Amino acid sequence: MRTADVPRKQKELCQVSEGKDYSKFKGNETGRFRDEKDLILSLVVPVYNEAETVSLFLDRVDGVLSGISNIKFEIVFVNDGSTDETLERLLTLQKADSRIRIVDLSRNFGKEAALTAGIQAVTGRIVVPIDVDLQDPPELIVEMIEKWYEGYDVVLGRRLNRDSDSFCKRLSASWYYRIHNKIADPHIHENVGDFRLMDHAVIDALRSLPESRRFMKGLFAWVGFKTTFVDYTRPKRSAGSSKFNGWRLWNFALEGITSFSIAPLRLWGYLGCIVALISMLYGVFIILCVMFLGRSVPGYASILVAVVFLGGVQLIGIGVIGEYLGRTYLESKRRPVYVVRSVYEPEGHPNES
Repeated sequence: MRTADVPRKQKELCQVSEGKDYSKFKGNETGRFRDEKDLILSLVVPVYNEAETVSLFLDRVDGVLSGISNIKFEIVFVNDGSTDETLERLLTLQKADSRIRIVDLSRNFGKEAALTAGIQAVTGRIVVPIDVDLQDPPELIVEMIEKWYEGYDVVLGRRLNRDSDSFCKRLSASWYYRIHNKIADPHIHENVGDFRLMDHAVIDALRSLPESRRFMKGLFAWVGFKTTFVDYTRPKRSAGSSKFNGWRLWNFALEGITSFSIAPLRLWGYLGCIVALISMLYGVFIILCVMFLGRSVPGYASILVAVVFLGGVQLIGIGVIGEYLGRTYLESKRRPVYVVRSVYEPEGHPNES
């Protein structure tokens, strides 16, 4: 692609600082320097009723990142409508730590919306979404940064196993990834959650996406960019309990499939053709039996079975169409993904009002 063909915004993202020594590390064409003093790392941390967890999280993160002398960091907490003392605890912690920024949403919009709010709020050149429960080890961020210096735009945290999950969750996750990657595009990497490092160019691409019904794992995969992995074993939660139950996970799975695939619609179209063909063949078979063998037409039992079967197929097909129609209806309203009640900036922050 010629430079003249690249839109201005993309050219600005792709520009490399001039006059620097590019021999210091691999991937130097990206303009990433280990001695860069103004490099900012942003952590995006959605929280919902995590009052007992935030202090443990901050202590662990501070112990890891404070040892990196050439990188400043900010922690953007997104309070997703917590009903406990999470916000009060965060405000107390912010008084003692100026690196904490708090985005307080007006109600519980869900983790995908909270992630979106955090991504909109960050100021860092590199961004890491991370769960507050410490199942995603902050120590891994150091290794992710090394991969970023090597020239990768996205560094995924990939679980070596799912032993910390229940058997049902492991089984359902395995089947979901298989089904999704068979019928949807792009593919989602198996055993990879939201924990990842992203360059600012990836963040700008995510910010430009207009949809309000957001399946972040799919959007992360859709924007692409140069990607690598860092493997780890996921521990159990440090405190509290998961806010996801079976019903929410089921709806989450439907959201992912309907966001990135129309295969279910095609499947029911194919099924309709197959059922119609079978019905035609069966009708021909009955006619031939009556004409040449003198058999009577089968009675009400076979008719009842056929009617009930076709009725069930039709209802399922209507349900599949309804999922897509409902998504189209919700997207057509153009409502915002979330509503911010307040933003709490530390004293002296440029955005403080």
